[in-house]
Amino acid sequence: MSDEKSTDTIHKTPQTSPRQSATFDEYTNSEIRRAAATGIYDIRGGGSKRKLPHFDDLLFLGASVSRYPLEGYREKCGTDVVLGTRFAKKPIYLKTPVTIAGMSFGSLSGPTKEALGRGASAVGTSTTTGDGGMTPEERGHSTTLVYQYLPSRYGMNPDDLRKADAIEVVIGQGAKPGGGGMLLGQKITKRVAKMRCLPEGIDQRSACRHPDWTGPDDLEIKIAEIREITDWEKPIYVKIGATRPYFDVALAVKAGADVVVLDGMQGGTAATQEVFIEHVGLPILAAIRPAVQALQDLGMHRKVQLIVSGGIRNGADVAKALALGADAVAIGTAALIALGDNDPHLEKEYRKLGTTAGAYDDWHEGKDPAGITTQDPELMKRVDPIKAGHRLANYITVMTMEAQIVARACGKSHLHNLEPEDLVALTIEASAMAQVPLAGTSWIPGVTKF
Repeated sequence: MSDEKSTDTIHKTPQTSPRQSATFDEYTNSEIRRAAATGIYDIRGGGSKRKLPHFDDLLFLGASVSRYPLEGYREKCGTDVVLGTRFAKKPIYLKTPVTIAGMSFGSLSGPTKEALGRGASAVGTSTTTGDGGMTPEERGHSTTLVYQYLPSRYGMNPDDLRKADAIEVVIGQGAKPGGGGMLLGQKITKRVAKMRCLPEGIDQRSACRHPDWTGPDDLEIKIAEIREITDWEKPIYVKIGATRPYFDVALAVKAGADVVVLDGMQGGTAATQEVFIEHVGLPILAAIRPAVQALQDLGMHRKVQLIVSGGIRNGADVAKALALGADAVAIGTAALIALGDNDPHLEKEYRKLGTTAGAYDDWHEGKDPAGITTQDPELMKRVDPIKAGHRLANYITVMTMEAQIVARACGKSHLHNLEPEDLVALTIEASAMAQVPLAGTSWIPGVTKF
């Protein structure tokens, strides 16, 4: 018997762990089941969740023998930026190149808009209205406010254009270039409906293009109209989603833009179709250098300022964006997190919604436990605009100091003195996109011979 048992043991097939398909992974399968059950595409907020080439794939070359670093305690490193110097009578002066991106009232609560204004003003930077019009909360607490002029034209009126410090004509957004956003009915309260001239409680889809133009020549006419309305005082921004950055930036400059805002696909969105968020547009890392090249070819680099956005998280990201040729950056998702959104201390409440802190799946449905991305009157009370604004100011201050640390280490007396020569890439993809050498080599794919 013992011999038979040992023989069975020897010839028994060993157990292996089941292997899940990389193509049909758990999330993909759940999306197929959801589509089959509902018959409608998925709509969500929060921006792209897939891993994309990003600033983490770049490294700075700090000063050593061949370069001389700046002493942080004795030598200054400037951080200020002036936006709108091309045509505007009153360009915008900011103490830091970190600005607040457009996020609408409707998507965000009134107290949140106030907190954004307070935080931005405390550190000497600007905030932006977003779709849905200008609120007294934001205008009243924003030293510098950029007014977004969008295809929807929600809340747009000449008086608010004149009240703003700059106008941002939005052509596209990085999370949904070529498409409009969604605002679900549960967030369209009486106040939001009045501002947007919409029926209360009904889902709203924003227009994907401006109703009164079909090309860059019409954009030029519109910019001229806005300049006349605002007596040529306000800088005019043009915001584009990153798709064909070289040509889009060139046409925006031709149309008369003072500033171009370039938004990569890592940029968040209140809500749109997931197929847009994950499959349309370019990562910001791939878009900056073509945009800068367009400005350089036109002799307009630094004359027309470039703001980049889409996944900016820390001072290193800021420094890398500026080294690649940007003049400033804009933050959205990061700003909301700084205010207190998707915080782990609210995990139990996120679980009740079927999500988790950090997933950002609640942003479009108006049930945000943090009270930030909601119009629910009880949830909104959870936002203390003064305290939240202070957290945002702290965060931007840290980002600015981190960028300064990096610039000093590279021997630069101003953030705008950072340049591509200060960077190397860790991957071939990042090297090709950013057009900086692969670390340890002088090779740039498609530019130099290996």
